[in-house]
Amino acid sequence: MSLFDTRVPAVLLRTDRNPFHHGTLGAVRSLGRAGVDVHVVADCAHSPVRASRYVTGLHTPPPPGASTEEIAAALRRVAARIARPAVLIAMDDACAVAVSRARAELAPAFLLPDQPGGLPERVADKAELAGVCASLGVPHPETLVPDGPAEAARAAWRLGLPVVAKWSRPWLVPPGGGLRSTVLVRSAREAGELYRRAEEAGSRLLLQAFLPPGPDRDWFFHGYADRTGAVRAGGPGRKTRARPRGAGLTAVGRWSPNPQVQALAERVTRELGYRGVFDLDFRRCGATGGYHLLDFNPRPGAQFRLFTDSAGLDVVRALHLDLTHRALPDGVARPGRTFVVENYAPLSALRPAPDGRELAWHAPDDRAPGRALWSLWGRHVASRLLDRARRRRGRPAAGAPARARVVRQAGAPPADRADPAGRAGLPDRPDDDRAGSH
Repeated sequence: MSLFDTRVPAVLLRTDRNPFHHGTLGAVRSLGRAGVDVHVVADCAHSPVRASRYVTGLHTPPPPGASTEEIAAALRRVAARIARPAVLIAMDDACAVAVSRARAELAPAFLLPDQPGGLPERVADKAELAGVCASLGVPHPETLVPDGPAEAARAAWRLGLPVVAKWSRPWLVPPGGGLRSTVLVRSAREAGELYRRAEEAGSRLLLQAFLPPGPDRDWFFHGYADRTGAVRAGGPGRKTRARPRGAGLTAVGRWSPNPQVQALAERVTRELGYRGVFDLDFRRCGATGGYHLLDFNPRPGAQFRLFTDSAGLDVVRALHLDLTHRALPDGVARPGRTFVVENYAPLSALRPAPDGRELAWHAPDDRAPGRALWSLWGRHVASRLLDRARRRRGRPAAGAPARARVVRQAGAPPADRADPAGRAGLPDRPDDDRAGSH
């Protein structure tokens, strides 16, 4: 007899247009392998996800930047087609916030965690998160929210250059406009110029002290807080390779025991009364040794399949089991297990993995997405190189203001790539690595 109530389908919701969001495929496979029907409400037209044998149905998503009402209307249409209650899983921050806002309206058709009102929106907002951490006594980089260009410049000097600049609600940043959710600014002038684009970004600019990178400093914790508030499934992981190098999403991650990170994650979710799947990012401070909470994502992280225990339980399966009132199996953690995103770290996918490994795209029981990946990825890379060549031809003249460089709070490449002033340089983050997608 299956552990799962396979009469209850799952609906995965995502509005960002990243075709290489491997977390969506991970959720499709995780639940599909358990015998659950999986419906995907996302743009999969040019994504390997659509090739998975475990996709039951593909549905047209609301457009990026859709309002809560538009997202709720799209979900009502999906619910009418499925014609039975389903577990709803938001796969990006914008959708997690919208589902939280429309919970009362969606609840008859969808099974959702009983979340305190507005909590997903509060923790996903980068400025609000700073206040949350302060109220809980959780380490967080010093953060200032300026109210004008001149104050932004002064704040940058006060924090000490370089500083991290973030838009508080990164899911509102419009695609294709040249803005990034998070950048490293190296001058007070850059901070002031960035503030002037706040209306375009759609949310407040905040400036944050930069925590220097270093070995073993980037950590994450994925978990599921059940109906009682207990954290089930998941665990602490270490980012061993990022894309871009030192400053981006997890290309290679390792399940690594860390009692301090685990205790912090459990305390934060317990004291907030959080329920559901979550993904936390931490940076260890080299000076104090303390772990600073950088991001609280109220949805599955893209590499959540890293934390699959000996009973096959991961955070997405835990959500489905808990919301359908099924018992969660007691599995054993599998530290040392690795997760590799092949298109970002192809050589790592070929190295021996004695403690076990999960690949983002390739799987013996679901080969089509892995085959589709390389042709789609090749076209994607060629398109990006062509765009880059065009931008270089239109490069600003000498003496123009330097462009802020992109970080994902806030790694930097090794010291051998430092700029002439002795500060670590950071490569631009690609457009498809948008906040809330990973």
